[in-house]
Amino acid sequence: MSQSLNTATLSMGSPADDGVVPQSPTGQPANVTTVEIERIHPHAKTAAEVFTKLDLELKPDPSRTVVRPFSFGYPDAFAEGRIPRVKAAVDRVMALSPEMRSRMRDLLMKPMCERHRNVQDTFLRRYEEMRDEIGDAAADETDRVLIGAYFSQEYAFESAALFNPSMVALIDEAPSRPGAIRFLLSLRGIGEGHISSVTFRTGEWDGAHGVTLDPPSSHGVPPRVEPHHDDWLRLICEDSQDPSETVIFPVLPSQRQGIEDVRLVNFTDDDGTRSILGTYTAFDGKNARQEMLRGVDLRTLEMRALTGRMTGYKGMALFPRRINGDFVMLGRQDSENIWLLRSDDMDTWETGELIMAPKYPWEFVQLGNCGSPIEIDEGWLVFTHGVGMVRGYCVGACLLDKDDPSKVLMRTPSPLLFPSAEQRGGYVPNVTYSCGGLLHRRRVLLPYAIGDEYSAFAVAEVDDILSVMEPA
Repeated sequence: MSQSLNTATLSMGSPADDGVVPQSPTGQPANVTTVEIERIHPHAKTAAEVFTKLDLELKPDPSRTVVRPFSFGYPDAFAEGRIPRVKAAVDRVMALSPEMRSRMRDLLMKPMCERHRNVQDTFLRRYEEMRDEIGDAAADETDRVLIGAYFSQEYAFESAALFNPSMVALIDEAPSRPGAIRFLLSLRGIGEGHISSVTFRTGEWDGAHGVTLDPPSSHGVPPRVEPHHDDWLRLICEDSQDPSETVIFPVLPSQRQGIEDVRLVNFTDDDGTRSILGTYTAFDGKNARQEMLRGVDLRTLEMRALTGRMTGYKGMALFPRRINGDFVMLGRQDSENIWLLRSDDMDTWETGELIMAPKYPWEFVQLGNCGSPIEIDEGWLVFTHGVGMVRGYCVGACLLDKDDPSKVLMRTPSPLLFPSAEQRGGYVPNVTYSCGGLLHRRRVLLPYAIGDEYSAFAVAEVDDILSVMEPA
């Protein structure tokens, strides 16, 4: 991998990276594992050679839009003594002649129907949502559609960025090739106002270097929101014909500024129940909190806020099963270190312990997880992000004990993925980041973001990842 001087500085690893084996106080090699691997495998890879970057990228597409609610009102200082601004707008519409309103509807619907499926129903639902504020002003369905359009907006949800990907296997979907695996990919899209939404892709991985992404639909389908049991909020995208059409944009006050960085996991409970779950950060512009997304199917999802003292932070990731009867998560509660959290209730997280702190130059500022832990024979493989000089983000890894994940067994002294000379720029320069990869046999497919702008993919052998770790 080619490196500029700037890149080499950003990805600076252990001080012993010059090839000199560090010595312990007894005079024996301190990194016995590495020495043994090099003796057995004289051509062992360096950390920077572990991942093979694929010739596959996902770039933001401003042509992909979704119809979402649009609201407006007067500033507080000018609202007193006036009818609501939304009511004033409706009165202006209804003051037009019926013929004019009909022509306006025809001009509206032709282009909108070309870009959106069942958009008339979307406008009608929006009218019903506004009825308490505007009254029953419409004379017929034509007027309801027209008024609903005034309280809607076309939103390009990935016009600025498409990044911070996460992925899980679609276990119940049959691949097109023997030995391959189907997957669901979540991405963070950023549009107007720097508001983050969640969008999805599907694809197939052959277990080696062959990754194909299904072409995304040109349609985006907004969710219909309704309360559900146990404080879950149900999001129904019944018009979605493909997962790429389902767009989850902020619908709660806690999410006003965005739904960020979903970390997907295939969770299997003790009774064998399987669920696709995802923790994500809800951001209202000032405060962040952790919430959970539950995939009932690819057209209906549910979300709810997590509770407890440990949840008012970013970056929590759920283990794919209980450990010793507890639900377990990783987090970055103090913004600097990796924490381990346990709970007997998946919704409530009160306590945690610090298990891993910055150790190497590329992670001196901050250390966190890059998605949910991956279970392998040797333990829990966790991809990590580290922040170093000039706020450079790199991706490394560590291995946790399978029975007691508070024990860090090994970790990478140098990053595995980092901003290279050709991938250093972007919306936020010097950032390489992931929200979770996929294991198939003994290989890992890791989607990752470049510059907080677009996404790429890389593949590595588990044995190669472990070979460049050293005892923690």
